[in-house]
Amino acid sequence: MATDEQVLQQLNKLRGSKTLIVGIGNTLKGDDGAGPLICKQLQEADVTAELIHAGTVPENYIQPIVNKAPQNLLVIDAVDFGASPGAIRIFKTEQLSSTVFSTHTLSPHLFVDMVTKQIEVDVYFVGIQPAQVVLGQSISPQVSGAIQQLVHTLTNIFPPSRPQR
Repeated sequence: MATDEQVLQQLNKLRGSKTLIVGIGNTLKGDDGAGPLICKQLQEADVTAELIHAGTVPENYIQPIVNKAPQNLLVIDAVDFGASPGAIRIFKTEQLSSTVFSTHTLSPHLFVDMVTKQIEVDVYFVGIQPAQVVLGQSISPQVSGAIQQLVHTLTNIFPPSRPQR
């Protein structure tokens, strides 16, 4: 798996900040469900970051994101950036249109642009390279491993608001 120390260090910068995590994807299309699955597991872990399960229509959540006015917006989606399945990469906003191919109707760049025109927010777009996005398939082992690694990392960065039992 391609999660490296640099990606984890970038995410660690979010520790202690007001962060909103948005999971994008379709849980019925294999690896495309990575974003919502990460949000679901983070919700179950009761992390201190706010969470939005945006599904395949992140544009429906632009106003709620603006209303919450986070310091940081962490967008997680399965996107094809030409790496090995399960690879995790953080993209800058300007990289989204040329490097990332999403399976959703609204491009990641346009989504981020619509938010940042309304509020000042640092955006971290976390892409997970899918192995497959076929309707009716389950998450691939490679992407499942990436999901677990991101959930573990984000749970450490945004520890539960109350002790786990």
